[in-house]
Amino acid sequence: MSIVNRYLAREIIGTTTMVALGLLSMFSFFDLIQELDSLGHGTYNLGMVLLFVLLSAPGHVYEVAPVSVLLGAMYALAQFSRHSELVVMRASGLSRADIGIAMLKIGLVFALITFIIGELITPVSEKAAQKMRLQAKDDVVAQEFRSGLWIKDGPSFVNIEEVLPDSSLRNIHIYEFDRDFHLRVVDNAQSGYYENDKWSLNNVTQTTFKENSAGSVHFNQAYWQSAVKPELLNILLVVPEKMAAWNLYSYIRHLSENHQKTSRQQIALWTKLVFPVACIVMMVLALPFGFLHQRSGGIGGKIFAGIMLGIVYQVFNRLFIHVGLLNDWPPILSATTPTLLFLISGVGMLVWMERH
Repeated sequence: MSIVNRYLAREIIGTTTMVALGLLSMFSFFDLIQELDSLGHGTYNLGMVLLFVLLSAPGHVYEVAPVSVLLGAMYALAQFSRHSELVVMRASGLSRADIGIAMLKIGLVFALITFIIGELITPVSEKAAQKMRLQAKDDVVAQEFRSGLWIKDGPSFVNIEEVLPDSSLRNIHIYEFDRDFHLRVVDNAQSGYYENDKWSLNNVTQTTFKENSAGSVHFNQAYWQSAVKPELLNILLVVPEKMAAWNLYSYIRHLSENHQKTSRQQIALWTKLVFPVACIVMMVLALPFGFLHQRSGGIGGKIFAGIMLGIVYQVFNRLFIHVGLLNDWPPILSATTPTLLFLISGVGMLVWMERH
């Protein structure tokens, strides 16, 4: 049995790796074409464009992992079926359950690799890519509105017009309210940087509002204690879907404490938890195709079916995420439904084959 396990693992891992490299090359080419439009902006030269594409590659590997596993497993099983190797395995005393368990173990390896790429490699490489790109083009990290970035910080609302790649700030406006939502203080600072667990603000004008009067005072430098930290601002470099689960959880907690909407971030968190498991589900879905008789479809037909299933899975993922956001569905439902549907389909096909 161990010989069969090693043989299955070698063939499936080999074909899956080739499929993943093919898909990665395609996505990297699209990235290159897109980035060429920004070539020459600031110091963003061809070398930096290629570096950006290279640093973006782990994120694409993570995105295509389940589809790669599905296509790689289906191709390997189709080859086994074509050369009657599965028949030999069955004749040697291996049941479909034994082969299925061996494939699930391989799927578990892919799930672990996907988790490592998604949690340890992609967030770091994506942050480095975006930071390098912004610095080269002299852009800002985030500017959600024309007025800049807005953040709720306890009883205050903070408007930051520019967040630079080094996490320093420009044109900061802090609006502090009392419990009855009456405006008490407005602080306007020209710039700021983080040191010793607090923000150091430069050229600060503080306007204080009382019942019947208002007054202002100027400071060359002032300190601002806030829950807004560089780690939180650095999150803006990476979209929620490519953040590490722990950073995503911390960001969700910050938004929740300030009574802000967290639907997108929660869906992204559940998706990150479910995505590695999808590699195991794809193994279950690929297994029935290996036992189909050769005349039920050649290798080309099975690969085409795998491509279509992969496309359907990606479409379903995007569809449920966007529909869930629009209709305010529970995040766990939006994130797990496509994977559960494919798991049920795979198990259903296996049960049907056993009965027929």
